[in-house]
Amino acid sequence: MYTFESRVRYSETDHRETMTLPAIVNYFQDCSTFQSEDLGVGIDYFREKQQGWILFSWQIIIDRYPKMGERIDISTWATGFDGLYGLRNFRMRDEKKETVAYANSVWVFMDMKKGRPVRPAAEDVEKYGLDEPLPMEYASRKITLPKEAETRKTFSVRRDQIDTNEHVNNCQYVQMALEVLEEEIPVRQLRVEYKKSAVYGSEILPKVALEAERTVVELCDLNGKPYAVVELTGEK
Repeated sequence: MYTFESRVRYSETDHRETMTLPAIVNYFQDCSTFQSEDLGVGIDYFREKQQGWILFSWQIIIDRYPKMGERIDISTWATGFDGLYGLRNFRMRDEKKETVAYANSVWVFMDMKKGRPVRPAAEDVEKYGLDEPLPMEYASRKITLPKEAETRKTFSVRRDQIDTNEHVNNCQYVQMALEVLEEEIPVRQLRVEYKKSAVYGSEILPKVALEAERTVVELCDLNGKPYAVVELTGEK
């Protein structure tokens, strides 16, 4: 298990002085990046090999959104490797060591030059070790698409939404989905399925479906093929 400590910054909060959903996603994403860097299998290592772990899906549960100034710790650990895929859990706790958010994620190992999945070398997974998975209700990594969805106004990918892989950063898809909604949702579960990579200048066509139990935002290309599917479930 890898853990780092932080404090909720003003820049990570909303008008209620609570941490935003994208901030939670970023903390989890940063935690996995920090672990890989500290283990010597980080960004530069895989860039030289022209390989890397690409996020396939998220399932994040939020029990409570931390307040501005709270001290928190964020942890991550690998729970399994299965062929092309890696499984990773996350946890965020407050000063009382009570869990405020937790997550499961699925990653696929890619040959970046060829643009296809490959099996990772043993030395690239052994460094992580394995820990017990969280006792949570695991959702499918595939999100069922709604039968009907409303098309919203298209927009272009900005330069500040691009990461070190020259693709739209994983968290930016969540931010995009939230911004196309007309009303705020008190999200208690976030699921994201990543389909393909958008790049700088890509046109995004959002499709929104408001259902009784969930809200689904498909972030598509101009042909209606999703880059990512975001599912938001609110308080019951």
